[in-house]
Amino acid sequence: MSEKIPPNLTPMPDPVGVPDSPITGHWAFVGPQGLRAGWSILVFGALCAILIVVGGFLAGPFLHMDRDGISPLAGLLLELSQLIPVAIATVVMALLERRSVLFYGYQGSARTVRFVSGIAWGFVAISAVVLVLRHLGYLSLDGRTMGGAPALKYAALWSVVFLCVALCEETMFRGYAQFTVTRGIGFWWGALIFAAVFGFIHSSNSGESPVGLFGAGAVGLIFCLSLWYTGSLWWAVGFHAAWDWGQSYFYGTADSGLIARGHLYREHAVGPALWSGGATGPEGSVIVLPLLVIIALLMWAWWGRRVQSPFAEAAWRPGRLPH
Repeated sequence: MSEKIPPNLTPMPDPVGVPDSPITGHWAFVGPQGLRAGWSILVFGALCAILIVVGGFLAGPFLHMDRDGISPLAGLLLELSQLIPVAIATVVMALLERRSVLFYGYQGSARTVRFVSGIAWGFVAISAVVLVLRHLGYLSLDGRTMGGAPALKYAALWSVVFLCVALCEETMFRGYAQFTVTRGIGFWWGALIFAAVFGFIHSSNSGESPVGLFGAGAVGLIFCLSLWYTGSLWWAVGFHAAWDWGQSYFYGTADSGLIARGHLYREHAVGPALWSGGATGPEGSVIVLPLLVIIALLMWAWWGRRVQSPFAEAAWRPGRLPH
């Protein structure tokens, strides 16, 4: 039998809207609908960490990177060693909460349209950064490295790699965790926390800079803004994949200090790293920050004045999740 909640503590109404959970226990750990939000995120995080360590151990012997950069195969193995663990952790939590695994950002209407439009926005955005840097003299494009069949082959291979990158990072930071923290403390508090974490984890990349870390966190907020407006991660996945593909394969720039082997163009940064991005790549340039503000304003102009957020009840306080 579960313990009674002390009379001076009034339980919140169910913010989840799922059938009664079979899980019972102490009120500090279990609410009317099962494990409380904070503990759920800790369990999800622990599952991800353990499984990613195992995945990294299994993939480690096959991962090699030299001065020419990381190959598509090594990049794919690296991303799958993280994507699969995150997917497994999400499935486990979905089963415990009696939900579809697609509930956390991958269901709803217009998924294809959002994904394709995200791809377009992402490629246009990174192209704008590169062209502005080039115009201002902070980046030099040195011509193409390949053409014909090899170019098409590497374009396809890197598109698969960066789709895996986007699915992994969006599912980890703005999937189950973001949805769950919303019912615990509110959508935007969770968005700020996970954007900071998203920026911080990029510090493990070689060549990363303080501006690049701040920019990564700011991009995380942009992705949260798309989730706020649409209730879906498909736009963010498309943008994320196209942004990385554009800088790493198409323009051949560094991506958080990493170089992709088999890129279409050659480039090199020119001038102070604060403006050029230096070894970090375009993401390390302060020019990225006003671009992100412009993107946020465009999102507000396109979505913000026409739709009500499905998370409106839980903007800055715990509330119900969209069904």
